[in-house]
Amino acid sequence: MVLAAGCAPAGTDPSGGVGDPGSQLAAFRQRATAVAEAWRPGQDWASGYLPLQDPTVLVGDPGFTTDTEQAFRAGWYREQITLPTDEPADGTIRFPDGTLTAPLVSAVDAYRQLDQGDPPPCPGRPAAPKPEQKPGFRPKPGATGGPIVEPGPDGSLVSPSPDPDAPVSGIPASGCVPLTVTAVRLGAAPVRTSRGEAQVPAWLFTVEELKAPVARLAVAPGAATPVPQAPAPAGQVPDGVAGAQDLTALSGTRLTWRIGMGACDTGGTPLVEERDDVVVVGGAVTPATGVCTDQLLLKPVTATLKAPLGARPVLDVATGAPLVLRPL
Repeated sequence: MVLAAGCAPAGTDPSGGVGDPGSQLAAFRQRATAVAEAWRPGQDWASGYLPLQDPTVLVGDPGFTTDTEQAFRAGWYREQITLPTDEPADGTIRFPDGTLTAPLVSAVDAYRQLDQGDPPPCPGRPAAPKPEQKPGFRPKPGATGGPIVEPGPDGSLVSPSPDPDAPVSGIPASGCVPLTVTAVRLGAAPVRTSRGEAQVPAWLFTVEELKAPVARLAVAPGAATPVPQAPAPAGQVPDGVAGAQDLTALSGTRLTWRIGMGACDTGGTPLVEERDDVVVVGGAVTPATGVCTDQLLLKPVTATLKAPLGARPVLDVATGAPLVLRPL
């Protein structure tokens, strides 16, 4: 069954997209059928550990600000604790259909994978918290030790702001704030896998600036099966049919994914073929005519399935590959 919903421009038929809905729908359905019939995963798909999600997971609502979300996306962290270096005992991955024991990495190794470097320099803010103070703390003028006075962009001294997140001397606050790790413990995080949502051992990092821990999966890389690359159907993707790049949200029967469009393409509506064993997704677009920049734009689209996704893989209509969940 082919479904299409959401994001359709006014005056168009959401069941087939824009341009020529009938031909787009037929072309999508033909290719989606070929993709679904070519899907033949190996034995590990149903019996091993094959994650279909990035290994950094938020556990709960983080309460992002503009600064902290940017730092999370970029992987900017600083630790204020001594991280355990010992490898823990093997952990248990809990699937809907059973369990699997796997070796785990140490907390310090998980942190090395989590931390992607430092933010760019930001005038007016320290690169690290003062050793004797909590990050972001600024004593009031006249308090013991005196006020913290930070250099302005021209080398002059500026007075401290009463709001630690406020711009200093008109300097934008965004783009220079790392996340501060203050504690870590071994726990578990929900992860989409080839066997449905599993509870996977993870190091849970407490971050001072966030309301929820940041989890980094603790399963050793060698214990995970790589995502298989199914053979794509012969021939090029039909005109007016766009491939899917990744999944961004799953909730019951609702799927959200991103389709790849040219910079001058228009439309962009979801197309879905739902089967008992797989779901194939893409999008309907109207290709641009004339000269345009060579640029790929990613557009989120949403559709509702007839039944909850469960353990069914979501396949890209263009490549035939299973999509990885990357929440925005």
